[in-house]
Amino acid sequence: MNAPTKPPARGGKGPAGKRNRLSSVTTAIRLLKAFSEDEAEIGVSALAQRLKVAKSTVHRLAVTLVTEGLLEQNPQTERYRLGVGLFALGTLVRRRMDLSNEARPYLFDLRKLTGETIILGVPSDGEVMHVYDLESPQALAMKSDLGARKPAHCSAVGRAIFAFAPEQAVERMLAGPLQRRTAKTVTDPVRLKEMLAEVRQRGFAIEDEESEPGIRGIAAPVRDSTGAVVGAVGIAGPLQRLSLEVLEGFSPALLEAVAAISSRLGYTAAFRERYDLGS
Repeated sequence: MNAPTKPPARGGKGPAGKRNRLSSVTTAIRLLKAFSEDEAEIGVSALAQRLKVAKSTVHRLAVTLVTEGLLEQNPQTERYRLGVGLFALGTLVRRRMDLSNEARPYLFDLRKLTGETIILGVPSDGEVMHVYDLESPQALAMKSDLGARKPAHCSAVGRAIFAFAPEQAVERMLAGPLQRRTAKTVTDPVRLKEMLAEVRQRGFAIEDEESEPGIRGIAAPVRDSTGAVVGAVGIAGPLQRLSLEVLEGFSPALLEAVAAISSRLGYTAAFRERYDLGS
């Protein structure tokens, strides 16, 4: 006698549950994309017809999106429109694009001056992500992958960013598992806080084989018009060429470059005065 066939799984368990979740996400994305400049407000019935789903499904998704700030409901018409939460997300993307575009010529100048790999990184969930990199033309050079994510605690770019981050962001970064990537990686939160204080004092961070064996680097923060640190520019290369003295010798040019990029983003006088860079 054959065993009775089990009904398809419901909810969050099993393949069917996973498919349902993915389907809901897809429908929510399609719902958001239904709005346009010509049709800024749409009602539940029209959305359901357009998406070819039940009105109850549209209503459930719309309520969730309103809660998250991605949709708003017009109290007079009860129609929905895109929420300010999407504007905030778009601003983050635009800021990253602006940073990369404004930094590009200064990154090329730094590579020409130093002959080393130049990195532009931004904070990303307690880590740093490389959004622009220029590899050194020399045979022996640091390789950097665009879009790569690196731990913040052991890289010059990461420490240059988090030295100026809000205290809560620093605490979250230090609370996570701090990976020991090399024999020189510092994982003690107390010592890392001291290192971040040193970065704030000097204006740049030094990395000495803490992220990758045989690699040293220096990085300094970039600020936007509000004064917030939105990224950092780093110079990195093999220790055979980059003694600590050579790295520190790069600091004036690096600080000039990040000051110029910050200026292009709307941050000028205070930054130059802080590091005595002149007009």
